[in-house]
Amino acid sequence: MEKNKIIEVRNLVKKYGEFAAVKGISFDVYEHEIFGLLGPNGAGKSTTLEIIETLREKTEGQVTVGGFDLDTAPNDIKKIIGVQLQSSGYYPGLNLVELIEMFGGLYNQPVQPIELLRLFNLEDKAKAKYKELSGGQKQRFSIATTLINKPRIIFLDEPTTGLDPQARRNLWDLILQVRAQGTTVVITTHYMDEAEFLCDRCAIVDSGQVIAIDSPDALIDNLVSKGFERSKEVKKANLEDVFIHLTGKDLRES
Repeated sequence: MEKNKIIEVRNLVKKYGEFAAVKGISFDVYEHEIFGLLGPNGAGKSTTLEIIETLREKTEGQVTVGGFDLDTAPNDIKKIIGVQLQSSGYYPGLNLVELIEMFGGLYNQPVQPIELLRLFNLEDKAKAKYKELSGGQKQRFSIATTLINKPRIIFLDEPTTGLDPQARRNLWDLILQVRAQGTTVVITTHYMDEAEFLCDRCAIVDSGQVIAIDSPDALIDNLVSKGFERSKEVKKANLEDVFIHLTGKDLRES
């Protein structure tokens, strides 16, 4: 059965003066998959995401989202995507129900705040303000708000950074739940175990270029087939090995 492409990126370039942050990136995302963009800091993955989201202008290349061309129909793209806001995007004086109602008004969409909060295990925080939430609760709420306009695609930029392992796993389950409802998910992450668990396919980006793209299992098997073997480990390699092998960089934050 042929998969439908929901995002097509061709020869995408983003320059800041003489510096090219993105150097001719190309990839496709299929409907109903979780697609990961992986790369070290400064690799160009967040810039790529922001261009697709219509938040940043490209220098060259072609981007199509849900059949809409970024150059001619950016407003149509905005209607079918959900973007995770940073914490500064939430009005401090409003509680969670009021924030959801406000976003519903902005999107001109009917909303049922309590049902949405229940889906993300936040029902008991309905009257709380965003700043009163824990780190995991804030991340769950930010993903909940991406669904208010009933998008076909949601974009999550490093959604579990700074969370404890339990909160991370909880968020993974929620992301799988969102995909199970028919939404396509595009994610960036520094955590290779996260990409290995969540992603149907991922692109590894380094220095503004895609240097590998496949399912996590295929990327790992390819590395193992070249003779790579982890010392004193049951499994011969994981996605983190692929990442470090291809980029030659440590995963720690700079």
